[in-house]
Amino acid sequence: MSNMISIEDFSDPKAATPGVSKTTMLLMLLVAIGIGCGLYAFVIGHHHAYNNTREMPWGILIAGYAFFAIVSTGLCVLATVSHFMGGNPMSSLANRMVFLSIVTIIGGFSIIGVEIENPHRMLLYNMLSPNFTSNIWWMGTLYGMAVGFMFVEFFSILTARYKLAIGLGILGALAEIMANTNLGAVFATLSARPFWYGAQLPIYFLASAVLSGAAAIIMFTHFAYRIRGENMNSAVSEGIRSAGKVATLTLILIIVATSWRFISFFVGGTELGRVAAESFLSGPMAVNFWVFEITVGLIVPLALLLASKMKNPGLMTVAAIMILIGQFFQRYDLVVAGQMVPQYSGWDNLPTYFSYIPSFAEFMVTFGGFGIAGAGFLLGERFFGRVFMQSGHH
Repeated sequence: MSNMISIEDFSDPKAATPGVSKTTMLLMLLVAIGIGCGLYAFVIGHHHAYNNTREMPWGILIAGYAFFAIVSTGLCVLATVSHFMGGNPMSSLANRMVFLSIVTIIGGFSIIGVEIENPHRMLLYNMLSPNFTSNIWWMGTLYGMAVGFMFVEFFSILTARYKLAIGLGILGALAEIMANTNLGAVFATLSARPFWYGAQLPIYFLASAVLSGAAAIIMFTHFAYRIRGENMNSAVSEGIRSAGKVATLTLILIIVATSWRFISFFVGGTELGRVAAESFLSGPMAVNFWVFEITVGLIVPLALLLASKMKNPGLMTVAAIMILIGQFFQRYDLVVAGQMVPQYSGWDNLPTYFSYIPSFAEFMVTFGGFGIAGAGFLLGERFFGRVFMQSGHH
């Protein structure tokens, strides 16, 4: 019995304030509503509950899943690098990153689970008739493996089996990287969709994962100390500064990648690709692109991080929140813009762009995914807070 672990060994009463408890309950209510809307879609039919059409079969639910999967990848990779490389400044944040990586991928799985019309068939035939030539099969399988590795890794951290945890963390990070690039390849290998097609998206998704993971750990760590009413110690502050530097560098890389991506559509690109790109510059996606992707998601956060000199956690947190907002819009805009230009444009009086507005059920399912991430974070701080306060393990 002496070797058995107890949740009391890891819980932190400082994170169990009445305000936190009420917020957790509200977030769990949001989760229940989201799952309820997803179940409602199963009853009346996805084509009635969701505004996807034959021409635009993917919408905000695919974007929401991609967003959470990418955030999870970034957190997992940064945690593994921090644990594996001794003396890394972010090692003080690594245990929290492992847990949040699990929470965010569960949020993504919850969204895709009610987006797929027959999820039970996916689980069954994934094993009975695997398709090794399918990017989607590899993506789902690898993310499933990654979750398994991370669950056991986190349990190993709780039981102080640190060498095993590091090994499992490496396997989990490799699985997440492969799953993430396969997620990008789901879009990038569709030659019928010129806006997606090409070799850039898998690498772009991986860069987005690093950016999103760095932003997420800055934001969640800041919130973790705010709900306790405590100041960060020197090790955590150094970890946040390191995460800010990672986010700054990756922001610059993504700005460059985004610029060249759009330049490529107007220098030898296909007509359908140019029309899709024009929807961002001056068409129906322009507000999302210029306001949320570029201004909110890239330019202003970069300016805030540089202005903070990585010494102002509050300013860095504002930048991190803006990055995550921009990342969500990047996923949404990418999914929608790749489908909104008719494949047979110019025939049978087809419009220049198809239209898509998410339904109420789609919005609520997406909000439910955010509810899982928020409630999971607060519950994690309550029940594993002491583990998160450890300065890593080696």
